[in-house]
Amino acid sequence: MTTVNSKTKFEPVAGWAKLPMGVTFRGDATSVSVDSKDNVYVFNRGTEPIAVFDKNGHFLRGMGHGMFVRPHGIEIDQDDNIYVVDDDGHFVQKLSNDGEVIFTLGKKGVPCDWQSGDMFNRPTDIAIHPESGDLFVSDGYGNSRIHKFDSDGKHLISWGEPGTDSGQFSLPHNISMLGDDRVIVADRENFRLQIFTTNGEFVEQIHIHHPMSVTQGKGDDKALYVGEMIPPPVQQGVPNLGARIAILSSSGEFLQHVGGSLPGLGADQFTAPHGVSTDSEGSIYAAEVAWTNYFSRSENSGLEEPPLGEVISLRKWRRT
Repeated sequence: MTTVNSKTKFEPVAGWAKLPMGVTFRGDATSVSVDSKDNVYVFNRGTEPIAVFDKNGHFLRGMGHGMFVRPHGIEIDQDDNIYVVDDDGHFVQKLSNDGEVIFTLGKKGVPCDWQSGDMFNRPTDIAIHPESGDLFVSDGYGNSRIHKFDSDGKHLISWGEPGTDSGQFSLPHNISMLGDDRVIVADRENFRLQIFTTNGEFVEQIHIHHPMSVTQGKGDDKALYVGEMIPPPVQQGVPNLGARIAILSSSGEFLQHVGGSLPGLGADQFTAPHGVSTDSEGSIYAAEVAWTNYFSRSENSGLEEPPLGEVISLRKWRRT
């Protein structure tokens, strides 16, 4: 699949995820990743914490029951092993494709001291080097740190601290490989992407609206896909401020936005694209924290029960 440019077209696939009776993302779909067969893995806070679909949206299986506190990030490696990041659980796990635990980083329910730089305090996401299998974990809500491990989970180095300067973070919320020699971090509250060598040396930064998620395309598609967060309540209703996916060239040049100018539940809209991934055909998948977004709206403040029915939390846009 060739790389995206400003003229590449995408179309939404309405009703793509076909949830069986009794299966729900209620509590948010937080992250999404695609394996070597183009199966789609959705980490979520509903009935099946790891829900697997084929590329046509048919539900294949679920796993992870009772294993997680608050699902947040997911990634699939070259061998289709599954890596998950539990922010409130303060741990990262490598699982076999059948869901068996291979190893755990961190201790479930035991955070390091807040903003200490140790491991972990509400980690957010993980990236996997395509050749060495080295792991890069963004430790974002209670820390301002990136931790690097080898493929067996041995800690190698860490970098980052709170702040706004180069190499500092204000909630590193998502991380992805950029080729095989750099990593890119969604530095959410600094409204930027930061790029580093795999040894933590700062390379450059890219300003972008409130980035929640970032990934590079598959195969020959070197474009960057960035999920943008909705604006704050004071700017609700203002168009062109987030709840979209921005597509950039590998050098950071803006190419286009996917999604409507305002958030919503329409087929061509997003509510909160918290996780983003692509497949070998160039389709885009977005996992959305739709329930969290629902309760964050001022008109729903104080409500305890979510609305009836399934709020759309997983979207597919097909490359045409």
